[in-house]
Amino acid sequence: MSAVSAVRLGSLPSSWMASPPASRSGSTPEEAPVLTIRNGSDEVRLPRGFEGIIGNSPPLRNTLKQAELVARTDSTVLIHGETGAGKEVIADAIHNLSARHHHSIIKVNCAAIPAGLLESELFGHERGAFTGAVNPRVGRFQLADKGTLFLDEIGDLPPELQPKLLRILQDQEFERLGSSRTVKADVRLIAATHCDLAQMVDEGKFRSDLYYRLNVFPITAPALRERGQDVVLLAQHFAEKYARRMSKRIDDFPPEVRRALVSYDWPGNVRELQNVIERAVIMSQDGVLRPQIPESQRGVRKSFGSSRTLEEVERRHILDVLGETNWVIGGRHGAAALLGLNRTTLTFRMRKLGIFRPTALTTL
Repeated sequence: MSAVSAVRLGSLPSSWMASPPASRSGSTPEEAPVLTIRNGSDEVRLPRGFEGIIGNSPPLRNTLKQAELVARTDSTVLIHGETGAGKEVIADAIHNLSARHHHSIIKVNCAAIPAGLLESELFGHERGAFTGAVNPRVGRFQLADKGTLFLDEIGDLPPELQPKLLRILQDQEFERLGSSRTVKADVRLIAATHCDLAQMVDEGKFRSDLYYRLNVFPITAPALRERGQDVVLLAQHFAEKYARRMSKRIDDFPPEVRRALVSYDWPGNVRELQNVIERAVIMSQDGVLRPQIPESQRGVRKSFGSSRTLEEVERRHILDVLGETNWVIGGRHGAAALLGLNRTTLTFRMRKLGIFRPTALTTL
């Protein structure tokens, strides 16, 4: 959705003015048309290609500036960010602003494909390469020739495939499973992860040489809690989207609701916000949007009218869950799993809320 469309649909304040959209045809990345948005004395210049991104916060603008710079090159990009923070949207923007935008961006989620099938998915196979391989298959690297390959959750790439990925980054060539013929592929790689790959290298879980090859140009997708009033812009956008889809009308977005949305930390980031607004549109019967701050999985409700602050409620709830797990954070039965959070997200929240493990306890 372009910022021009956002203004037209009410997703941005009516005081914002935008230049009309320009044609992309025939433009190079250096000549990409620019969308200018003004809000009072502030001016935001969004290169064409960032249409799917809504927001004007300093962390987001810094990320987009970096994406615009690297898009003009063929350098490998590593996007860091929490789950749901919009890493794939940033990858799309980099591809759309690059000289490869006339070709495809092929996407693979390394965490969603079983380890035994991922090699075939990435590099392809010949007939008879393994049981069940009745037909040859072209892999994602070959499909992305002249374009871009986006590898999401690169931290979940099995150790046995890491040398093969390193080789294609170095030499732009590989062999299909069951074949000795070398295949060339001109591919620009963008990888993304919510993991701390440097720590994984220290722990021996990720190859250091592959990490350095991937980490040519790191970009951070800011968490939604860091983006301030972007939460309101996104909420308005999602409200309009779902109201139109459900043939409903949303006329009122009360100020107290906006304040509550901004004050909440959104551990699930944009994805969580989208779900909350969709539920609010479903529940609205009078044209007023009243999204509820999500109930935690332990049943503690964070309501707008509570006499306790959201941070106090959240802190108490995290402490309760940590007590139940004897301060075990990771693992299937740890506090992070019970709260429905990534371990890194939970540890970040604990530091921010001043929650520290008692010195008498040493189990993680």
